[in-house]
Amino acid sequence: MTTVDFITTLFCRVDNHMRDVAKHSQALLYPSELVTIGILYALKGCGERAFYRWLTRDYRPLFPRLPERTRLFRALTAHRAWTDLFLAEPSLLGVADSYGVELIHPRREGRSSRPLGDKGISNWRWIVGAKLGFVLNHLGLFVAWDCNLDSVSDQDFRPLIAQFAEQMVVLADTGFHGRTGDPANMKVCKRGTWNTRMMVETVLSMLTTVCHLKHQHHWRADYFRARMAFMIAAFNLLVQWHGFQPDASGMIHLSIAEFSL
Repeated sequence: MTTVDFITTLFCRVDNHMRDVAKHSQALLYPSELVTIGILYALKGCGERAFYRWLTRDYRPLFPRLPERTRLFRALTAHRAWTDLFLAEPSLLGVADSYGVELIHPRREGRSSRPLGDKGISNWRWIVGAKLGFVLNHLGLFVAWDCNLDSVSDQDFRPLIAQFAEQMVVLADTGFHGRTGDPANMKVCKRGTWNTRMMVETVLSMLTTVCHLKHQHHWRADYFRARMAFMIAAFNLLVQWHGFQPDASGMIHLSIAEFSL
């Protein structure tokens, strides 16, 4: 499948999710076009300028009314709530975790008067950035997410779990556990137990390799949050591209590597 065929098919699948979203009379792009561009931006994994050069140089005929770069990314940020249409349904059993996203190298900390993110620990080392908290269902699809400074505790993401108190039991590591305030539907798993939680590592590995999740370059929180929103929408949509096909043992193998741009 060529990239043009992929973008065309992607637009059709996005449009199926957004049939009820109306176009603003003054907007240059239809909602489905804007979300398609946002998903491509998340998949490309590069900066805004590099992505815009790539899109206009190679695929401008697919988006003839593409606005100017800064206007495009303002629109992506303003309409990131549309990505909620691509969140998955909760299941009986789910998994919660967090992931540190590095925004600047620790050696560069303090050089900017208005930095985005702060210092925290991720994967047993110091980073300066933000933290993504999320809940996955039993298939490995995102059902809820949020982001905050990297220095915050995982306990701050417990509301993501509590909102599904009547729908799912969520497995979480000890970082989510506190002396008070644990959601009734949260089950704390010690290290080395509940291998179901290894699904988290599979999902994060794909996002890090394809979407370059570990290293981002944003100076404003709303732009960073929009990037995370379109990345999660891209994952939920693309991992189901060929449907879920279990192997002989009943395992479902997730992959988005073929969509890397």
